[in-house]
Formats: sequence, C-alpha cells, structure tokens
Amino acid sequence: MSLKPKVALSNDFLIQLSKLPSSVHTKVMKWAVKFQSDPRSSGINYENINGARDPNLKSVRIDGDWRGIVFKPSSGDVYVLLYVDHHDSAYHWAESRKLAINPVTGAMQLVNLEQVTETVSTDVVTATAPTPVATPLFASLQDRELMSLGVPEDLLTLAKGVHSDAELDAIQSQLPVEAYEGLFLVAAGDTVSQVLNARETRVDKVIDLQDFAAALATPESQSRFVVVSDDETLAAILNAPLAQWRVFLHPMQQKLAVGDRSGPVRVLGGAGTGKTVLAMHRAKWLAENRTKDGQKVLFTTFTRNLAGDVEQNLKTLCGASTLAKLEVRNLDAWVNAFLRTRKLEHRIVYDRKQEGALQAWQAALAVRDTGLDLPDDFYEQELAHVVLAQGITALDEYRMARRIGRGVVLSRAKRDAVWPVFEEYRGQLASRKLKDVDDAYREVAALLAADVEATGKYSAIVIDETQDFGPQALKLLRAMVVRGENDLFFVGDGHQRIYSRHKAAMSKCGIDIRGRSRKLYINYRTTDEIRRQAVALLEGIEVDDLDGGHDETIRYRSLSHGPAPTIVNVTGLESAYGEVAKFLSQWRTADSKAEETLSFCVVASSEKVRDALAQQLQAAGVPTVAITAQSKNTDERGTVYMSTMHRAKGLEFDCVAVVAPSIYVAATEGNANHRQLLYVALTRAKRGALLVLN
Repeated sequence: MSLKPKVALSNDFLIQLSKLPSSVHTKVMKWAVKFQSDPRSSGINYENINGARDPNLKSVRIDGDWRGIVFKPSSGDVYVLLYVDHHDSAYHWAESRKLAINPVTGAMQLVNLEQVTETVSTDVVTATAPTPVATPLFASLQDRELMSLGVPEDLLTLAKGVHSDAELDAIQSQLPVEAYEGLFLVAAGDTVSQVLNARETRVDKVIDLQDFAAALATPESQSRFVVVSDDETLAAILNAPLAQWRVFLHPMQQKLAVGDRSGPVRVLGGAGTGKTVLAMHRAKWLAENRTKDGQKVLFTTFTRNLAGDVEQNLKTLCGASTLAKLEVRNLDAWVNAFLRTRKLEHRIVYDRKQEGALQAWQAALAVRDTGLDLPDDFYEQELAHVVLAQGITALDEYRMARRIGRGVVLSRAKRDAVWPVFEEYRGQLASRKLKDVDDAYREVAALLAADVEATGKYSAIVIDETQDFGPQALKLLRAMVVRGENDLFFVGDGHQRIYSRHKAAMSKCGIDIRGRSRKLYINYRTTDEIRRQAVALLEGIEVDDLDGGHDETIRYRSLSHGPAPTIVNVTGLESAYGEVAKFLSQWRTADSKAEETLSFCVVASSEKVRDALAQQLQAAGVPTVAITAQSKNTDERGTVYMSTMHRAKGLEFDCVAVVAPSIYVAATEGNANHRQLLYVALTRAKRGALLVLN
C-alpha cells in the first residue's frame, strides 16, 4: 500500500485566495478539500502549460474560467498548490515560475524567472556602455556562498548585479526572505559565516535536488509552504487566509520556535519583527512536546492588555489539548494570585502617587536628615534605582551597594543618614498592608526558593516584552521554573522600554544566555519609511541589549514600502484634531474599501487628550472605541480606535495618527522615555502614519 502523498500550500496561493470574490473562494475551498484527499485522483485533470519554464507546473480546472496552478512532480509524492486565478492570468503567472531546491541549503524555493531574463538583458547593455560602474556589493562572494545565504541558483546573476543597498531593496520582492536578509546583513558588514552561524544553518549536507519531501521539512521552506495532512487543517487555513502569522514563520523564527535549548534563550528584535508571534509558537511547541501531564507552559508579559491579546491569538493557533497546557497571565496578576494562595493580603504599589503609597512616602520624607540638603526627587530615584532594583533590605547592604550613574557621591556617613527614609517608607507601607512591586517580586522569589514543589508547576516560561521587566522581576522569573533545558525563553527590544524604572542585565539576575542569544532583523509590520522615521526619533539614545550590552538598529529592514509619515506642528487641540481628521479622510478617500479593509487608531499622550479627540470625532459622525485595560478586540472595521501611547503597546493598525506635546521630540537625555513612547506609537502603523506635535 503506497503512502498518502503530501499536499502543501504556498503563501502565494493563500495571498491570492484572500483577494478572490467570496463565491469563488467557496469553490476553491471545495476543490482544495477534494485535492488534499487524493491529488492522484482520476477526477483531477492536470494540463500542461505551453511555454512554462518548469514542466512540473500544471494547470487544474476549478470551475468555469478559474484555474489552479499546481506543482506535480514527475516522480515523488509532493504536490503543492501554488496559485489560483482566471485562466489566462494563471497561465501567465505559471509560465515564468519555477519550483526548485536550493543546492546548498536544501530549501524549496519558488523563483520568478522573468527577472532573470530582464537582468541578463540589462547586463548586456551595461557591458557595451563606456561608463564605468561601481563594484558589485557581492563581488567577493562565490556562487556557493550566495546560495548558502538563500539565493536561488537561477537568481545568482540577479544578486551579482547589485551595486548598492537601493538596488538590493529594488529586487527584494524577487528574493526568498532569507536571501534578502542574508544579503543585506553581508552588505552591512557581517561575514557569510556569521550569518550562517546565527541562523544555525548547515551547508555541509549532500542535497538531493529531486527530494521535495525532504526540502519541505527545512525551516526555510516552512516559511513559505505549509503541509496540510487532513481536511480540518486545510479548512482552518483556507478560512483565515489573511492571518498568515498562524501558518508561516520566518526561517529564523521557525528554528527558534522548535527544538531543545540547553538553557535560557534571549531573542532581540525591533518593532514589527514578529517577536510575539515567535513567542506564541515557541509556547505552543513546548506545550505539545516538552510538557508533562500536570505541568503547564506559562506565557507572561508586562501588561494585562498584552496578555489578553496573546491569549486570544493562542486560541486561534492551538487546539484544546494544547491550550490546556498553556497559562497566559501578566506577571503582576501572577504575583497577586500567588500572594493570595499564601494568605498574604498586601496590595501591591505600582505608583507611589496612588492612594496610601503617597501618604507613606510623605511620612518617610518627613524623617529625612535636612542637614544633607538633598532634594526630594533624589530619595525617590535612590529608592527606585538602588534600593529596590538591587533588593537591598538592610543598612549594611546599602553601605556596600553600587551606585553607578547616580551622580551624587555618598560617603558611609551620608548613606547611614539617608537609609532611615527607605526604612520608614517600607514600615509605613506595611502598616497600610501595602507592598512596593519590586519588594513583592523579591519576597515571592524567596518563597519559591524554599518551595521545590511550586517551581515544578511549569515546564517552561515564555516572556514577552522583556525590556519592561526590572532586575527583581527577572530574578523572580528565574525562581519560578526549575533550571534546565528549555526553561526560559525571552523576547524583547530595548528601544521599546516604556515601563521599567530601571534597566536590568540578565546575567546579573541569574540568567545565563551565553551562546543562546539571537536577533530578528526583518520588520513585517511597518513600511520602511515609517520604520526609518521612528528610529530617527531615538537618535542619541543608547539602547541596551537586555544583558548589559549595546543594541543597534542599522541592520533592521522592512519588507514593505509606502508614503513617508507626515509630521506637523500645530497650536492647540483644535488644530491637532483638524490634522487627524484630514489624515483619516485622505486614507479613506484613497481606498474605496477603507471602511471594510483598513484599521485606524489615534494615539494620544494622555487619556484626557485621547477622550477630547474622541469627542470631536464622534461629533463629526466618526464612531470611536477607546482602548482600555479591559479591551481585547481591535479587529472591528468602520471605527477609529482611541488609545494612549502605553495602551497601544503590542497592537497594530493600518493607519495611525499620533498626537503628542512637541517637547516629546526634544533630543535630551532626560527625554529618552518620551521619545521611546513616540517610537512605540509610530511603529503601530502598517501603512500610513501621522505625527502631530502641539
């Protein structure tokens, strides 16, 4: 009895399917289910395509004038749905395509051979012209090196003809994503070996150029093809063709999402590089493959909003049995629940301006030694960045504490005089049954250290938005799971730090990521024009890599392009509203189906400004919805979402208008947090962005 053939879908097929009328979409689905069941059925009439460059590409009749393009090998058991369109358009698409296996990486790649012909013609003209040309960017690379980066054999000439970053960007759509990434990393100064080592790519294997089944198993292939083994899986994918993050991962994401790791992993990536998507797929794999009955994988992040979004997305990504092994909860909610189980009824203080905490702090300042002549904000900063950050609980510890970057030098005598303020503050909080959040983290970590059973609850912990966790939070996360394989998986971006009161180095919190740190470079969300403008706001700000080192943005790229963000300066909220209304109107006018297809968000610097803008939009007949701590759904079209900068974190919309005080863009060291807030707000936009400064 022969094995059932493998049937795969390409991302091109799903993208094209999403553009079809609903009546045609239904017919394609019905046909695809039949095809998946038995691609060898006599009822499927494969037709040759005259002029096709790849004889393995066949046409199949779906209905009337509609045709599917299928890869049907002369031998083997792999069938791939590649494209669907009207008869003539489908044939034209297929004539210039070729499905081949990369001789070095073993990845399956769909190549557009039209570009090869155009490039050769251009090269001939250039060769006869007397004008000298610049040295090609990749002149020093051998063919095998280019192919190891992901360049298809048929596109070597195309890659060799690139002379600048602009020319590389111009051919980006013709290259597999790993090839484009590899080339721009080499152009930025990396060696081929460095790129391959970071990708964990082996190029010493013997590749069978006819073994498409083996090719489908590579992470590179899985970034653009998905194997469907049953009707249920196929229907789920075809019913949600636009949610491609559920199916396709970048090759690096695919490698990081699966497989065992010898200890904690840290993945860096700028806004829009798919960190949260990767984290969700990692949690899914761990739950399905490395979690015993009675254990769970904890997925945690900083805010309740983000945890809610992740939980909803995991429900679309995972089956019931997998969800049963997943727990999604922001860290503060987890800590509160843990304290309740231990009968510790303290309320946690997140802001010293909140009721009870403010009175406790004022009482603490009342005992300060006025002879020191230190301002009130010195004590507040000393508490946050030294005492709480380092978990100091006694005077002897404070005497020995490192105070790098604090500016004011304190002798032992002065430290002795300062300490009573912090001691009084904690005492005042305790009398009110309150506890500072960092102290809560520290004390819960100590309780876990003495409770082996509690640390065995989780097989692994996946942490999103790591940059917003301070030292005590990281130490707590380290204490929550037993050390070992696959224990901790962190994703984050120092450019987006908007919550944490102090930076934290993982290595100083008991988390060793040596040899297990990776970086994502490709931005899938925002256009390159929006990304560049957002990055420009951070000029002069030194961004850390979450482990005491330095991070940079020079190697980040976006795959899409569009109009540059508009930046306007206005006076007053009324003028700001006028610019927002004009921006929304322009995008709705430019896209006739904007009400159905585009998502809009207005991001403000405060709830007061957010609500004032919402009132004006509603008065003009524009429906609005405020994003709050309880909000979970931002998929509704025909409305404008209203958010503060903090609440917009982790979300994305087609068009985003940001309204902020002009002081937010001031390039001063003390203004770093405001500029990082603007970076986060602008990078929520996928297609269009407006920044209004008033």
